[in-house]
Amino acid sequence: MAGGVVVDEQKSSWPELVGLNSVLAVIKIHGDRPDVVVEFHTAGENVPPGFDGHRVRLFLAPGTADVAQTPVVG
Repeated sequence: MAGGVVVDEQKSSWPELVGLNSVLAVIKIHGDRPDVVVEFHTAGENVPPGFDGHRVRLFLAPGTADVAQTPVVG
């Protein structure tokens, strides 16, 4: 609480996970945000538009299990 105002401080992005193995990335994301579902996609893959505050899309480098882009809530 800052100045009498409640501030939502839930983590919403994980730039530190780029290059990390996806299994370790999911463990970190769920440790920070157990309320989200993680979706797996290949980097460059088209995904349906739309925001979902309980979803994190994890984009992996083609042919690997490594995180290619910063995972974000949405």
